[in-house]
Amino acid sequence: MSEQEPLRVERRPNGVALLTFDHPEKRNPMSARLTGSWRRAVRELGDDPDLRAVVVTGTGPAFCSGADLGELADRHGQGLADTREQLAAFYRSWLTVRDLPVPTIAAVNGHAVGAGLALALACDLRYAAEEARLGAPFVRLGLHPGMATTTLLADAVGPARARELLLTGRLMTGRQAAAIGLVHRAVPAEQVLAVALETAEEIAAAAPLAVRLTKSGLAHGHLGVEQALAWEALAQPVTVTTEDFREGVQAQRERRRPRFTGN
Repeated sequence: MSEQEPLRVERRPNGVALLTFDHPEKRNPMSARLTGSWRRAVRELGDDPDLRAVVVTGTGPAFCSGADLGELADRHGQGLADTREQLAAFYRSWLTVRDLPVPTIAAVNGHAVGAGLALALACDLRYAAEEARLGAPFVRLGLHPGMATTTLLADAVGPARARELLLTGRLMTGRQAAAIGLVHRAVPAEQVLAVALETAEEIAAAAPLAVRLTKSGLAHGHLGVEQALAWEALAQPVTVTTEDFREGVQAQRERRRPRFTGN
């Protein structure tokens, strides 16, 4: 592997962070080295009170090609208990993105396959290159899906479509993924990152506490009306008491953009 860092972390203005996988020669696989860099980066971002949105993307022809198959094959001779423990740690490391308190956006610049697709699904929003290839071809490799793909894919496209995609291992283009709701929008490859960053900046311009509480509410899944009302009766009063709410109302009256401070 190249000596360069496999993950680049860029802190942009207004609280937006950009995480870029940077091992294009192998299509940005989830190697042990990249996994360690990812875990550290996400932990540091989670501790940042000024963070407002995170964008994840890749360099080269791929977003992320999933687990490093060479490293995975090396586990073949290990015992079941050791393999289970190592894979569980791998899954948890990558799914820490779901624990970030701010919205996360996958800018799927190219192929997102297997665990790479699962990572995109673990983000709150997804934008893909029109010609990118997306899918979960685990069964074509003799593998059961991992990294919560069976749940994350069903949440995105519904159980029926998830069954078809997982049982066949079928790949699709970014356009096809957008048509079934797997990604929010498909755009030309050269526009994917710009669209994701524009969305991140739009989120970052909103009231930070309101955004974080909204993400938390959505993370509870498809609650019934009563459960949703109970959560909202806790969360909305918190935002009503903030200076940001006062600023938002004043800005609307004055027909200007609000200047939120997080207070």
